[in-house]
Amino acid sequence: MKSMKVVSIVGMTGAGKSEVSRVFEQNGFIRIRFGDVTDEEMKKRGLEPSEENERFIRELLRREHGSVAYAKLNLPRIEQALKNSDVVIDGLYSWEEYTYLKECYGEDLYLVAVWSSPKTRHARLTSRASRRLTLEEAISRDRAEIENIDKGGPIAMADFTIINESSLENLKKEAERIIATLR
Repeated sequence: MKSMKVVSIVGMTGAGKSEVSRVFEQNGFIRIRFGDVTDEEMKKRGLEPSEENERFIRELLRREHGSVAYAKLNLPRIEQALKNSDVVIDGLYSWEEYTYLKECYGEDLYLVAVWSSPKTRHARLTSRASRRLTLEEAISRDRAEIENIDKGGPIAMADFTIINESSLENLKKEAERIIATLR
């Protein structure tokens, strides 16, 4: 029996992680978005979606559950999904989350980094339809993700890297190429 794969899409905010995750989902992977935990917690507390509230909840969950909070809180969802399909994770952030999942899944865990320049990402973040950020919020979020949650480690350890500086069509082609390699 072939083992199921866990593929985590990593990258800075606005790089295109969710778009790549959707391509994996369209190719039969069950998509698990780590950020759903943040959204659910904000809803439970009656907080409106905003960069400030999202950051508050992310930091709160990490204080309560440690630096592996999102991997730990999403592990039951991952395990359930693996009973039926390969899994794609949208939003693994920290080095600690990566090492936690690596301990769980070993050679069946793959990282796909999506990279875009800060200028490109900030332009996307200030113009996207949902969860839009101001330029100042985008810059602040970059700093917080690099300095406070060790987001760079998983990006550096990626098994595959997609450079997302051109079209959505090209991004999707690159994701398809990686999926074909994993099959």
